[in-house]
Order: sequence, then C-alpha cells, then structure tokens
Amino acid sequence: MPTFPSVVAQSGALPGLSNTSLTALFLVLAAISLLWGFERYRTTFSKVEFLIALAVSFGLVTVSFAPGLYGAIAGALNLDSRFILIQILTNAAFLFLILYLVALINSNRTLVSDLTRALTVQQAALTEDAAVDGDSLYVVVPAYNEAGTIGDVLASLPETVLDYTVQAVVVSDGSADETTRVAEEYDAIVVEHPLNQGQGGALKTGFEIARRHGADVVVTMDADGQHPADQIEELVAPIASGEADYVLGSRYRGQDQSDNSLTRRGGIRAFTWIINRMAKTDITDCTNGFRAIRGSRLGELTLTEERFSAPELIIESRKNGLRIQEVPVTILERVAGETKKPGIGYAVGLARTILVTWIR
Repeated sequence: MPTFPSVVAQSGALPGLSNTSLTALFLVLAAISLLWGFERYRTTFSKVEFLIALAVSFGLVTVSFAPGLYGAIAGALNLDSRFILIQILTNAAFLFLILYLVALINSNRTLVSDLTRALTVQQAALTEDAAVDGDSLYVVVPAYNEAGTIGDVLASLPETVLDYTVQAVVVSDGSADETTRVAEEYDAIVVEHPLNQGQGGALKTGFEIARRHGADVVVTMDADGQHPADQIEELVAPIASGEADYVLGSRYRGQDQSDNSLTRRGGIRAFTWIINRMAKTDITDCTNGFRAIRGSRLGELTLTEERFSAPELIIESRKNGLRIQEVPVTILERVAGETKKPGIGYAVGLARTILVTWIR
C-alpha cells in the first residue's frame, strides 16, 4: 500500500518533493512539535500544551506511515476518501486550538482584572484609617475621563442622608485626564485603576471598598452629573425603612432630561421588557446607574461583568432574593465630556450580559 507522502507526491499537490522527502518532512515536523511540547511542559508544566503537541506529532506520523488507518475510519463514516477525513480532523483541531487560545486569553484577562482591583482596593486601605462612625452611606462613583464634571458631582453630595453619614468613593478607571487630581480636592476616598476595567469593574472595586469599610447602604451614581444628588434620599428611604434591599431609580417613572435618541430609548424599554420576562421583575429602566443597595447583601451577588453591569445587578439581586423596588428619579443631560456607551456594541453587550447572568 502506498504511503500518504507517496500519494501526495504522485498527485502533484507538492511538486518537487519525493516520497522520502515528504516522509522526512513529516517526521521533522512531528519531532519539532513533540520537542516543543516537552519544553513547554518543562518550563510551564502545561499538560494541555504537551497533549496538543503529542496529538499533532501522532497525527503527522500516522498520516505518513499508516494511511490505511484513516481509510478504515473514513469508510466507517461513509466518507469518500481518507483525505476528507484528514481535512475534517485538521479543521476540528484548528477550531479547538482557537477556542483554547480564546479561553486562555480570557483567563489571563480575568486574572489581570482581579489583580488590578485587588491592588486598587489596597489604595483605600492605605489612605483611609477607619470606616465612617455610625450608620454609613457610601456613594460609589465610577469615573473615566470625567475631570470636567467629577468635582461638581462630589460638591453636590450632602453630608448626611436620613441619619446616614455620607462617604464618597471615586474609582478613576484608568483615566487619562485629571479626574483623580480633581476628585482628591474633595472629601472622598479616591482610588485609581492602573488599567481601564469598564464601569462594571470600577463598581466592583467601589463595592469592595464600601463592604470592607462596613457600609450600611451603598449608592451608585455616574460621574457625568446626570444623577441629582438631592434625590439620593428617595433611593435610600425604602432601605432605611426596611421595605427593600435594592432600589433602582427610574427616569420613566420620574423625568428623563437626558436627551437620549429615540433608538436608545426604544432599546432601554426593549431590554427592560426582556429582563422583566426572564427574571420576573417589574421595573421600567434597566440601564439606570442611579441605585441603592443594602450593604450587608452585596457579598451575596456574583458580579463578573466588567462593562455592562446594570442588567447583571438586577438579575443577580432577583436570583438572591433581594427585595427590589423602583422609585422615580430625574436623569439630567450630560453637561461635559462624551458618552462612553458604544452604539450597536452596547446593545450586543447588554443582550449577552442578560443571557449569561440568567443562565448561570
């Protein structure tokens, strides 16, 4: 029976190479693959990479010396020839490698994000000697290049709300402007992500700081000035009275002065409808970042989303039995800077977050 290299050479697929030359080439490639696998295992102890190298080497050797094996398998699968089988196996292996590489990249990205947030949380521990005395309300403000508005937002915060002492936490999310410097001029805990983590990542950092400082209530608001600080009391009141654990602000129950486009308003209502159906909630504004959460319940929420955190917070709160309530608020028009929400990418991200959070 002719070997695979002989068939390939006779077919003219690789002109100029003899049977012996092709066999030698495959053996060299197999040896290189195997040596690479051994080296990776020796230096990184990666069993996956070693097994991949071993499989590639085995495939090259068997294609060269045992083509009948592939012919028998092809016949059992009713394929026309062994070459179709080899193509299928090669494409499957290539797809596996791509998926493995994507998983590896995502794993490394998650590791870097976790490390970034852990180091950032330590900044608060170094700059803040103790938690707020008495009942505390921590206002977490994620900020990315918001030097033009962050000062006004912090200046607008009251000292107390319903007998809670207010403490601001600003998480500058890898800002390239003067956001951190401006925020440090006010009575706030200010930390800086060395790498941009997205709004969800900044919120997780702020939540962890508030939790470690024993926050009784945590309020989140944007750094762009769209959330009026004088309405924080409306958000906190249901928690203070024991009626709710998670309170969302709704521009559609209150006033929407954000000047959002018709497309964006329609998208918000569509995604809100989907969340209400999937999570058995009754809300009207699923993307509003003006919210209040009972501090003792924060640790129960599994938060993994770094960009599109609003739906994740709602669905996680519902899954963990937090009592959810919605109150009317006003959303103002942005007074400076530019929106950080991408167009179609924002809609795709919201859809993915809703589905993933609901499934897990």
